[in-house]
Amino acid sequence: MRAVDPRLLQHAQAARGYLVVAVLFGLAVTGLILAQAALLDHALAAAALGTGATALGGTLVLLAAATVKSQLRRKLTGHCLRLGPAWLGGRQPGQIAATATRGLDGLDPYFARYLPQLVLSVLVPAAVLATVTAVDWISGLVIAVTLPLIPAFAALVGLHTRAQTRRQWRLLAQLSGHFLDVVQGLPTLKAFGRAKAQEQVIAAVTEQHRSAAMATLRVAFLSALVLELSAALATALVAVETGLRLLYGHMPYQAALLVLLLTPEVYLPLRAVAAQYHASAEGAAAADSIFAILDTPLPRQASPRTPVPDLRFAPILLDRVTVAYPGRDLPALAQLSLTINPGELIMLAGPSGAGKSTLLRLLLRFTDPASGTVYAGGADLAAVPVDAWRAQIAWVPQHPRLFPGSVAGNIALGQPGASRAAIEDAARLAGAADFIGALPDGYDTPLGERAAGLSAGQRQQLALARAFLRDAPLLLLDEPTAHLAPAAAAAIGNVINGPLAGRTIILATHRDPGPVGASQVITLDTHRLAEPSSRPAGELATAAAR
Repeated sequence: MRAVDPRLLQHAQAARGYLVVAVLFGLAVTGLILAQAALLDHALAAAALGTGATALGGTLVLLAAATVKSQLRRKLTGHCLRLGPAWLGGRQPGQIAATATRGLDGLDPYFARYLPQLVLSVLVPAAVLATVTAVDWISGLVIAVTLPLIPAFAALVGLHTRAQTRRQWRLLAQLSGHFLDVVQGLPTLKAFGRAKAQEQVIAAVTEQHRSAAMATLRVAFLSALVLELSAALATALVAVETGLRLLYGHMPYQAALLVLLLTPEVYLPLRAVAAQYHASAEGAAAADSIFAILDTPLPRQASPRTPVPDLRFAPILLDRVTVAYPGRDLPALAQLSLTINPGELIMLAGPSGAGKSTLLRLLLRFTDPASGTVYAGGADLAAVPVDAWRAQIAWVPQHPRLFPGSVAGNIALGQPGASRAAIEDAARLAGAADFIGALPDGYDTPLGERAAGLSAGQRQQLALARAFLRDAPLLLLDEPTAHLAPAAAAAIGNVINGPLAGRTIILATHRDPGPVGASQVITLDTHRLAEPSSRPAGELATAAAR
């Protein structure tokens, strides 16, 4: 048998038009496949070359769902960052992460299937109804009366589906957040023999999520039954009245046949859009959670025209400042008044919970005073642009955060353009040079998640090196030597009193400061400021090693 028989081609004139159309459609499909491959190739090549999201913008704009998800993720991340650590501290990061990842992935059915089907559910029934009415106005009237029943039933079922889906998504976010907490605290749970108990808690939350998911599916199946039954009854009604009129000769056969052929097509798009709504409900529920975050008002922004005081010369004054956290009976700081002169070394002492970290957060502008005013160089700090203000500050928190990347990249986090020599000098000042040199690739050694291969002291030394590298006039240290050995703590004390002398340094510790070389020793107790006292010059290591 030959692939092409010329004898058949001689008799193919009647089908020539159909062949041409079929070939053209095949070429169109081939063109779309080629375009898809080219887009995928461009996106992967740009990502491999590290050209960034800007180079991919023109490609991804052609992928509607991916673009929307990317935009929402960027907006969510940026808004959370602008809301600040004080807002994030009252949220569960696991829930936010689940919403931004798994939740937004559920938007694919919404954009790819539900929205196109929603448009078709309006256009197709209108076109078919107009055609049927033109052929037989009685059948068109019956369809027009029965047609609204489908969206009415779909809306009633959709309200219940929406409530069930929101509950399902809320339980999934709760499960994600709880699981993250358990994984992070697994050593503590194992040490106290509570791992099995948490396993039971996760099993209980998982069972609740399973029940919610099955309830949502049950509603989806029942809604499909209701819509199919409604559409079948409406179609049967049209068929009965058309058949009776055809039987008694009140309707032409050709018109009756056309009405019977088109009637199911009126209800089909409405049934389809209801099914796609259920498929996209999870993504829509996650989007509601995201928009709730995006609707959270941002802190008041300062005018960019406000001059930024230079902290190398400008003093900082706290005038009867009170800081309170929501849900707490007592303020973290109450009526605090303090003057911080340029170049001072100030020691904040007091027990845990006395407000030392809150004072540092206040200076970082992670939190705002409930009353009182903070002045910098005579200007209200609230009127100073926050980014320009933080550019003059280096900070070492109690629990430093290291990020996936090289050791050098983590040290240069606050000084991206720093040279390798400057990074190595900062590491030497922090006492980290020896253990970095022992790493497989030295400063180029990649750190995994939470820098799990390093000890707590090593992570703290890298955080200190990060702060020392940043040429900031104000240095905030929150328990900077808590995880260091006495010798390492003594070395940090020598650095603060030596190479870093001249910077304004505020050091918080819960230990008795003892004799230190500080111009002020401020003791915070029960959230109030005790009288500042002067101490004779001494070594920071005496306090840090206790």
